[in-house]
Amino acid sequence: MTERGDRLHDDRPVRRVRVFNDAMYDPDVWPANIPAVAQVLRDGLELPAGVTFLVGENGSGKSTLVEGIATAYGLPPEGGSNQGWHETRPSESSLGEWLLAERSPSAPRWGFFLRAETMHGYYTYLESLGGPDAVLHALSHGESFNELLETKLNHPQFVAGLVVLDEPEAALSFGSSLRWLANLNEMAKRGTQVICATHSPILASLPGAHLLETGEWGIRESTWEDLEIVGHWRSYLDDPERYLRHLL
Repeated sequence: MTERGDRLHDDRPVRRVRVFNDAMYDPDVWPANIPAVAQVLRDGLELPAGVTFLVGENGSGKSTLVEGIATAYGLPPEGGSNQGWHETRPSESSLGEWLLAERSPSAPRWGFFLRAETMHGYYTYLESLGGPDAVLHALSHGESFNELLETKLNHPQFVAGLVVLDEPEAALSFGSSLRWLANLNEMAKRGTQVICATHSPILASLPGAHLLETGEWGIRESTWEDLEIVGHWRSYLDDPERYLRHLL
């Protein structure tokens, strides 16, 4: 198939993100000075079909990147779908204004951004609209995320599109993490493109997922076994006392 034919049959909602040619930013000022962000501004970022995880320490830029990708795609920075918009207090970076999300012409346009730290405001917005989603405030943190998973993100009646997740594991127990793992696998099979920032070695273990590790080096591809977070958790669970005697 020709390159043009490949593009026409490419159903990824976002093929690649790159900086606008006329974007105005200071490379020495946050967020452009975060190594992972600087790399995307310089080289762009190809986003494959299926699930992509960005894994890294606090401050490494993974959440800033997924937020920037979400807003560049047209999703509300505080979370929700592109079929509704709410805003309480702007706190997002300018990265989404600098990035162009290169879309596939034949891809679904629907998208959803789950940002763990602002979901309370999103639930309030849904409550003001009435309807079945008004129950989310009555659920526990984890239960509400599981409800979103089944009614919004992986509902079989919804067309596949783009789902952006920012640290969903903040609300999840071990059992719920496994539930999300199974649902992410189903979503990928249905054609949903998922981009997720996470600290969870459970979520990152999804077979077939594309793993990107963020840090002082910028962004690098990785395998699950080579992720720093996997090594740290293994070492801690093998011998907690080795860590605790230095911390306490």
